[in-house]
Amino acid sequence: MEGLTQRTTIYLEPRLHKALRLKSIETSQSVSEIVNNAILQALAEDADDLATFADRVAEPEISFEKALKELRKNGRL
Repeated sequence: MEGLTQRTTIYLEPRLHKALRLKSIETSQSVSEIVNNAILQALAEDADDLATFADRVAEPEISFEKALKELRKNGRL
């Protein structure tokens, strides 16, 4: 890991902890590295979602019923 790290305590389900330990061995990464990477990926996905929402804020809204009707009309549903 790069730079300073912060120690924290998390509680994992036993099966999840076992899976993380096995992945750690298989990938030669520490459990901390795996958890940090997973969190970074989740936060990046959230940031992408927020950017998409911001980009689309000016788009007209469409009701759920109208969206369903259009999907059926186009043979997608």
